Amino acid sequence: MIDPKIIVAIDTYDYEDAVALLDQLNPELCKVKVGSVVFNALGKDFLRLVDQRGFKIFLDLKLHDISNTVHETILGFADCNIELLTIHLSGGNKMIASAMAAAQIIKTKIIGVSVLTSLNDDDTAALFQSTTRDQVARLFKLANETGIDGIVCSPLELDLAANILSPEIIKITPGIRDISVSDDQSRTMSAIKAIKKGASYIVIGRPISKAPNVLQALKNFTKSINE
Repeated sequence: MIDPKIIVAIDTYDYEDAVALLDQLNPELCKVKVGSVVFNALGKDFLRLVDQRGFKIFLDLKLHDISNTVHETILGFADCNIELLTIHLSGGNKMIASAMAAAQIIKTKIIGVSVLTSLNDDDTAALFQSTTRDQVARLFKLANETGIDGIVCSPLELDLAANILSPEIIKITPGIRDISVSDDQSRTMSAIKAIKKGASYIVIGRPISKAPNVLQALKNFTKSINE
């Protein structure tokens, strides 16, 4: 069974744009990330469409609330086929446990977000009185304690993940940039380097979704990580 390592992000609230992008992708080469932008606009119907097209779904809603609310929110997806679903690790031990209990019921895997890739050391100093790496390390230790299925982190923290996390924990890295660009991602890395450093899956948005030829861009990334 094919398990592509690339997750392509669909980040639009426009139905026609979302479907047009989906039309250009290949489920043998990628999974699809459905984040809050597209989900809040298009809802479960879009999740079902992605599933019907044969794509595995990474539902990236980054749930962060009281334990019961997170538990009930996840149960609400029982009628959808979701492979991976995100919560914030900073929600704490009890929230993570509640999320995992609900995930077992709906047969999905819970992925804990560490520190957003848009944040740098100035941000984490202001928010957590800590460096980015120290904050990520604390959250990785919490992830290990809870036995969560996987984590999301910047590719720059994959070395920390290798040192702290159990080998079986899934590691998903956004912030993939094979060329230097100026955007809202602060902690980035090339696709092949992220895979070599231990990423289980890499999330790629604009370098594929905004490419002149979406399918060719996906094929190019696929080739690069398999070389």
